[in-house]
Amino acid sequence: MNAQAHILVVDDEAQIQRFLGHALTASGYTVAVALDGKSALKLFAGGGFDLAIVDLGLPEIDGLTVIGQIRQTSDLPIIVLSANDAEDHKIEALDMGADDFVGKPFGIGELLARVRACLRKRQGNGAATERLEAGGIVVDLAAHKATRDGETLRLTPKEFELLALLMANADRVMTHRQILEKIWGKAHTEDVAYLRVFVGQLRQKIEAIPAEPKRIVTEPGIGYRFMAG
Repeated sequence: MNAQAHILVVDDEAQIQRFLGHALTASGYTVAVALDGKSALKLFAGGGFDLAIVDLGLPEIDGLTVIGQIRQTSDLPIIVLSANDAEDHKIEALDMGADDFVGKPFGIGELLARVRACLRKRQGNGAATERLEAGGIVVDLAAHKATRDGETLRLTPKEFELLALLMANADRVMTHRQILEKIWGKAHTEDVAYLRVFVGQLRQKIEAIPAEPKRIVTEPGIGYRFMAG
């Protein structure tokens, strides 16, 4: 994905719109803005966007509804902006289909990093991926093998699935529910304690200092994020 990616910014605060518009344009992106959910969905229907940045507190049609409508027809990367940083609010947005969540007030450097990560992931989705690699960790999906700095990782089948899932969604927050449903099925979406055990086991095998994880980081109360950088 090159720097000419087209980004839809949806926020009812004119100051935020101007700030994001200038910052994104200066970074080489083209930008379209919408003040409310209805306008956003109309712009989205016209096509041509590579990513959307959506505020949740929108008039008339709220941000969660906008995300749900987009997700019915598209896998467009969506980054949520919101002044409401309550954990259940973040989880609802992520479970609805958002790719990442940035709370207000936010640093533009962090937001631009999230934009780049989402665009990289979308570019990688263009073809089937059989090999995942980040930070010296390599997962060969076809051979069902994983290595760290060239050394074979001895993973259980579920640990392998968990590592592959997190790496395939590198730099993206994944909620407990999303991970549990993908790996263990819908009957286990509330088994957060069970997931913590597996994450702990996996950290013992891939982290340099398991007690201070740098790869699989915890998003408190929400889930986990695999850091590719």
